Amino acid sequence: MPALTTSSDGFLLQGEPFRIISGAMHYFRIHPDQWTDRLRKARLMGLNTIETYLPWNLHEPEPGRLVLDGFLDLPRWLRLAQDEGLHVLLRPGPFICAEWDDGGLPAWLLADPDIRLRSSDPRFTAAFDGYLDRLLPALRPFMAAHGGPVIAVQVENEYGAYGDDTAYLKHVHQALRDRGVEELLYTCDQAGAEHLAAGTLPGTLATVTFGSRVEENLAALRAHQPEGPLMCSEFWVGWFDHWGGPHHVRSAADAAADLDRLLSAGASVNIYMFHGGTNFGFTNGANHKHAFEPTVTSYDYDAPLTESGDPGPKYYAFREVIARHTATPDEPAPAPAPAPKLPVTDVDLDHRAPLLPYVRGLPSTHTDTPVTMNALGVHTGYVLYRTALPGSGDGLLRFTGGVGDRAQVFVDGASVGVLERERHDETLSVRVPHAGAVLEVLVENMGGVNYGPRIGAPKGLLGPVAFQGTELRGWECRPVPLDDLTAVPFGPSEATTDAVPAFHRGTFEVDSPADTFLSLPGWTKGQAWVNGFHLGRYWNRGPQHTLYVPAPALRPGANELVLLELHATTGTRAQLTDTPDLGPESD
Repeated sequence: MPALTTSSDGFLLQGEPFRIISGAMHYFRIHPDQWTDRLRKARLMGLNTIETYLPWNLHEPEPGRLVLDGFLDLPRWLRLAQDEGLHVLLRPGPFICAEWDDGGLPAWLLADPDIRLRSSDPRFTAAFDGYLDRLLPALRPFMAAHGGPVIAVQVENEYGAYGDDTAYLKHVHQALRDRGVEELLYTCDQAGAEHLAAGTLPGTLATVTFGSRVEENLAALRAHQPEGPLMCSEFWVGWFDHWGGPHHVRSAADAAADLDRLLSAGASVNIYMFHGGTNFGFTNGANHKHAFEPTVTSYDYDAPLTESGDPGPKYYAFREVIARHTATPDEPAPAPAPAPKLPVTDVDLDHRAPLLPYVRGLPSTHTDTPVTMNALGVHTGYVLYRTALPGSGDGLLRFTGGVGDRAQVFVDGASVGVLERERHDETLSVRVPHAGAVLEVLVENMGGVNYGPRIGAPKGLLGPVAFQGTELRGWECRPVPLDDLTAVPFGPSEATTDAVPAFHRGTFEVDSPADTFLSLPGWTKGQAWVNGFHLGRYWNRGPQHTLYVPAPALRPGANELVLLELHATTGTRAQLTDTPDLGPESD
């Protein structure tokens, strides 16, 4: 019998009445050296449970290769949660959304253009079954049936917003059961009647997601499920940000009032997010409804615990609400204090290496017409496409199908313009100085769509390219390697630098490592690394204007900062500051 069961109106844990008071925290968005701190702060806020998605795309980056170390050491994270006295809700997907690259679906799976995602297509279900075959044995000791902290596991994720293939949902449910998952299984959907009808399974607990209108949404769940626990499995207390948009915030008083209404109704809750963390590296997702909108690097989410792990206004407000609804015979432990921050530090980036000459010397794939990043096996980052222009003079470059997702165009090394997927750009007026001039197109994957029917949309050049109606042929396609920057040929920076893509490097001293925030005034757009740790994307478009640098990424003594600046900078200085700047706020 599973440890967590249901009664006519609630949960039972080991046969005793139990209310889930949970918060979402994604281990893969947090430096592993900070997991213990974040879990302890969850307990100190009053949570008895912690919830996480599992990103299939990182855990199985190649078919058959399971990764469970570093940021992906889920067994360690589960052990730490149990040590902290927290129960765990697991959400293994296969789809997770989460504003995560491709919604967590592996790029190698999406490379099949004919596969029907999140369906009974045997290619899709067989791939997920194989992943579970490799993953679940490592997690078995952490299931409640074996004395571990995991008390419930989610089947798929908001499926009612995507499809209505009940046979597929049944397959995911049975796949978990067949591989030894004895714990309570549940579905999670938005609280509309259509979503609940399409995304739930008879005999499986249904839960709902919402951020407001508590009574209305709980009533919708009760209408669909006349008996059983009421649970909001994603209580949205903030929101995520897109490049070029506002920084979303929600007042602590408003969110706390709705949390109080939830708990007063006797419902269980999972706060989304308790602690958002960061889309380090190339892990952010994107939305694409009417236009392509990539998500920023920060996943602060205006959560109770900030991106850097400090208690924010919601932390104290929620702590007070939770205390009113739970039996606490002892005085609560003191609320945690903010973590120390690094003193403000200037960094002079005094070494430089132009990007295009470096990439031109790397191996290439030769194709008659340009092929997508996906066809090249490139799942993140950049590809440089190169060919010769047959004519000269003023003319129109046409990129059939557009670009995925942002392209910088150069003629004989000089920048001539930018095309963006979000603007549906397909043409660019250029001046070609002579026949045989070299056309180069640097294309950036800004993040895979994580919600809706466009998951898996291709990246790179999406079709033929023509100049003045003549299709260009004979392409060299070169991925830009960014996993290891030791081969980049840095030299001393010149007093003045031309506006071309370039790597910039500088060093700075640290006495005692502490959290800090990288500020880049005067820089335009690119990527940042500290000591080889990929912080993620920066862009002066905003709203985000600082990147979080976790203390464990630093070391006593000399430290290295590397930027890949794609456009231009007004200077060669960066600053490490003690205050984040996530942009102008919008309720």
